[in-house]
Amino acid sequence: MERQGSIDDLHFFQVVAASETLTAAARELDCSLPVVSKRLSALERRLDVRLVHRGTRRLVLTSEGEVYAARLETILDQVRELEDLVTHHSGDLRGSVVVQATPGLGRAHVAPLLGEFTALHPRLSIQLRTSALPLRPHRREFDMAVHVGAPPDSSLRMRRLARNRRVPCAAPSYLEQKGAPQRVEDLAGHDCIVLRENEGDFALWHFGDASNPRQVRVRGRLSSNDGDIVTDWALQGHGVIMRSEWQIRSHLKSGALVRVLPDIPTPPADIYALLSDDVHVPRRISNLVEHLAARLTERIG
Repeated sequence: MERQGSIDDLHFFQVVAASETLTAAARELDCSLPVVSKRLSALERRLDVRLVHRGTRRLVLTSEGEVYAARLETILDQVRELEDLVTHHSGDLRGSVVVQATPGLGRAHVAPLLGEFTALHPRLSIQLRTSALPLRPHRREFDMAVHVGAPPDSSLRMRRLARNRRVPCAAPSYLEQKGAPQRVEDLAGHDCIVLRENEGDFALWHFGDASNPRQVRVRGRLSSNDGDIVTDWALQGHGVIMRSEWQIRSHLKSGALVRVLPDIPTPPADIYALLSDDVHVPRRISNLVEHLAARLTERIG
């Protein structure tokens, strides 16, 4: 019996392998650090192999740990597929789903829609993680991510949930003081508030379309990785922002913000559901994607 593993062991090491530290894994598993460390040691003794390097600040898997983590994902996917097949005939959704989203979109729209979905399916549990950090699909930290704009990782399966684009705007008080830009190049001389979100060149703003792309490097004294803070600064008249329509539509409608350069198009930044392309999609996840696709456009107008 000593050599026999369990699905629970696989779930345990899946969480460990996806965590930055053992402390983070303990939080995710809702237990103490000593319990996680003891269980990891017991798993290593059973397998007679070291899975995690000790003595490093960040959790680093050994080569054997990397192989074990990669293969267990396949096994767990097969288990989920089997469970999904068995429960399909009952019409009841059960199990768990981990969803990742940016803080602003997650708070304003994704969270309420997840609440709706769990009310419809009482045997289903959903965990929403919000983060402004770049997606790390290779660590298997989520079952589904809600992402604004096409993701940099082309290995992910995408489903568009809603159309969206980023537009430049500013408060009337700022435009009265500094004047409205007449050309894209004029933005280089304005106070621009930069949102430091995801990866890429935050201060390079894009305009035009695929046939006529244009860009300008902006600068300003204020920047943040929090979209709500950036929007509040713009509302207070501190500068020009480039924000998603879903986030600022109500401010544009009320006149609290005014779109600048309205005749110059901006590239789309549609909202997508992202899934790993190498796994079977359980019915609970595919149904959730359909729910978000049906309701998100209605919510954001």
